[in-house]
Amino acid sequence: MSGGTAKRGKQTPGVQRQYCGELGKIENCIVTVHLGVSRGRYKTLVDADLFLPEAWDQDRERCRAAGIPDDLRYRPKWQIVLEQLDRSRANHILCDWLTFDENYGEKPDFLTGLDERRQRYVGEVPKSLPCFMVLPRGRRPRRGWTGHRADDLVCYSPVFRRQSWLRVRLSRQTLAPQVWEVKAARVWLARGRRPTPRKYWLIVARNVATGEVKYFVSNAPAHASLKRLLRVAFCRWNVEHLFRVSKTEIGFRHFEGRHYVGLMRHLMLCLLTLAFVAEQTERLRGEKKSGGNTGAGVPSPEPAVCGVAGAPTGDGGRGAQGVRHKLLPAAQPRGTGVPAAAPGRFVSGRRAGRVLIKALPPVPKTESEIKGEAAVAL
Repeated sequence: MSGGTAKRGKQTPGVQRQYCGELGKIENCIVTVHLGVSRGRYKTLVDADLFLPEAWDQDRERCRAAGIPDDLRYRPKWQIVLEQLDRSRANHILCDWLTFDENYGEKPDFLTGLDERRQRYVGEVPKSLPCFMVLPRGRRPRRGWTGHRADDLVCYSPVFRRQSWLRVRLSRQTLAPQVWEVKAARVWLARGRRPTPRKYWLIVARNVATGEVKYFVSNAPAHASLKRLLRVAFCRWNVEHLFRVSKTEIGFRHFEGRHYVGLMRHLMLCLLTLAFVAEQTERLRGEKKSGGNTGAGVPSPEPAVCGVAGAPTGDGGRGAQGVRHKLLPAAQPRGTGVPAAAPGRFVSGRRAGRVLIKALPPVPKTESEIKGEAAVAL
């Protein structure tokens, strides 16, 4: 997911007028892309990348003055996320689930990239997402098939209209529990004005208290639990919480330099601090024996996969969530490798504009601390 930090002036690397997440409007800011992980009440950011706008990419003299390497070019945020996901896997951080907002869900190439990587996801999509309830027949039109809007299918398709709303209560860490009503059906998505070769879940959720409606798409198998898919979809709030904590308590937004290396070092120090605090908080919770974690963890519908966990987690275990970024090789301390992979289950999650960090070495842990850990992306 991405996060914007408001700035003044024109010399901070990547700064320009663009959408700023912390202000919710177009403003002079820098945008960074992060990966976060979450399992139960444990959550932290593990990766970060600077989003380089096209205007900066086209002015290489300006980039050199800010210390931006020549090989760092403009890439769409969704492409950065896929790179971060590959990086996390190379570091043995595997996720059962990935969740994201509609800024990513509306990009067909992003969803295709996740399918190619066999990454399970439940992501928010715009209500205008084109899809098919049944495969089109007859000769293909010259301009292809456009499909139907997701909200039209929910309103008029017999498959949705015959269903009763399923109520799901979702726990939150800092807010009161929310109750959502949900329906779902298997559909084909429209890619290049053609239906996709396989089916996906189209999910519509309605907040009982506010009436807010959200649409999600998932590549989960047909036998997946609808309640589980909805819980995965709403894991993204963990990443929003991480951004609030990192900006208000860790100093994430306090960088005042004009050089790319300084910016990346600042981000890495903030991420290391956040990871340390999260680890110690988890340890202290365990000492207090406060009971099991609920709300954030969502087990995968798939068999256990190799990951950062030292042992498999049960259905009542904690899920994982994450966003990504990348670290400079020089910032990686020697001798800090990722623990050997072992069977485990993980969950992942993210909001509009948040993604992972580049190859951030994990904080060394004892064998007992590593056991049962999980990770999430985006």
